[in-house]
Amino acid sequence: MEAKWLGVAAIAPVTWGAGYYVTENYLPPDRPLFGAAVRALPFGLLLLALRPGWLSGSWWWRTALLGALNFSAFFVLIFVAAYRLPGGLASTITATSPIAVMLFAWALAGERPHRASLAAAIVGVGGVALLVLRGGVSADPWGVLASLAAVAVSSLGFILVKTWRPPVELATFTAWQLVFGGLLLTPVALAVEGAPPALDGRAAAGFGFLGLLGTVAAYAAWFAGLRRLPAAAVSLVGLLNPVTGTVVGVALAGESFGIVRAVGIVLVLGGALLGQPAVIEAVRRRRGVPDPRADRPTFLDQSLSPVGRSPRT
Repeated sequence: MEAKWLGVAAIAPVTWGAGYYVTENYLPPDRPLFGAAVRALPFGLLLLALRPGWLSGSWWWRTALLGALNFSAFFVLIFVAAYRLPGGLASTITATSPIAVMLFAWALAGERPHRASLAAAIVGVGGVALLVLRGGVSADPWGVLASLAAVAVSSLGFILVKTWRPPVELATFTAWQLVFGGLLLTPVALAVEGAPPALDGRAAAGFGFLGLLGTVAAYAAWFAGLRRLPAAAVSLVGLLNPVTGTVVGVALAGESFGIVRAVGIVLVLGGALLGQPAVIEAVRRRRGVPDPRADRPTFLDQSLSPVGRSPRT
């Protein structure tokens, strides 16, 4: 069962990784905020029409907060980082998100980080650096700060999605987050980038891919994995994002592929696969197999406790 949900969660980073190629080759250039708003608002409304539901009470502001964290603030900060940092450095900083997710999960969901998972995340960051970093990298302080802030806000948003239990199904909850995120993004995009550009069939196809697969399907799969698995397990699967981007770039864009990139892919995949002690422990517990480390508490002990499972409110 755990392997199934890891596979579901993996849909998200794979589609996000493929989205780099689609964005570069199909969408209007230099309009990232417009693109983010289009990905969020219309496709959030579409998902809401397919899975309607109404929020109540405090869930309005909670869902608006999640929309701001997971979509609006995240996209704006990534936009700032992209303009101030080389792409490789920004990607490497973003690859630290599994560590941030584990720390937020510890603080908010009672999931104490497993040392093997943290080590695997560090290995994964090293692999991403080999995949995307090139010589002569310069670091703009504001760009680094924006990239780190993007990691922080998205990681916090992911853990809140994991721990909060709204009075609607997950698809409807995701739809409302997209709607709120899109509503916040739209005026920012208009103020920074001006009026929307004209879209041809190629751009429409690109937005269709990014909206339906890279946003609606990806976030629904990612949130579903977060709800059912320890945050450490799911966050490490997110390292498939730069691997997919590299593979698609080599296969479709003719990018070079050498020994350094090969080693990077091995490190990233190794970190994602070998840093799954949480899943192994969950399987053992469900099957009644004793854990050789059962004499000392782990973060899974916390995640399976009532503290780690927030009641539906």
